[in-house]
Amino acid sequence: MPYKIPESVLVVIHTADLQVLLIERADKPGFWQSVTGSLDALDEALLGAATRELHEETGIVADGQQIVVRDWQLANIYTIYPVWRHRYAPGVTENTEHVFSVQVPRDIAITLAPREHINYQWLPYLEAADRCFSSSNAEAILQLPRHL
Repeated sequence: MPYKIPESVLVVIHTADLQVLLIERADKPGFWQSVTGSLDALDEALLGAATRELHEETGIVADGQQIVVRDWQLANIYTIYPVWRHRYAPGVTENTEHVFSVQVPRDIAITLAPREHINYQWLPYLEAADRCFSSSNAEAILQLPRHL
């Protein structure tokens, strides 16, 4: 299996009233997060990766009209957790994460990718930020009111 590209997207899914969708990792039960994923290729567009990961992990299709993925033009550089470093080339310890959001209706159907996630929940944004295991994910959720 090829190494993961150390560049990824984070997509915060929310409703108009700031309910945030969190999904629970299958490989680490108890680890809650927003949609995340690495680029599939070095030349993959960031918006394309965010749209792809949104669909792969939740079944939500961004149609560009009612459901629009918004690029925050924000990137976080963080240290890759040691438990996941084996997925990257030797010596790679940092990842650049690009932040996006998408507003959806509260009753939208959610279809999880069972190999990746085992559960989901909607939470008020402050509670969702507290539940995230990733500090950059929590910080993005806390910034959500400024990006509506």
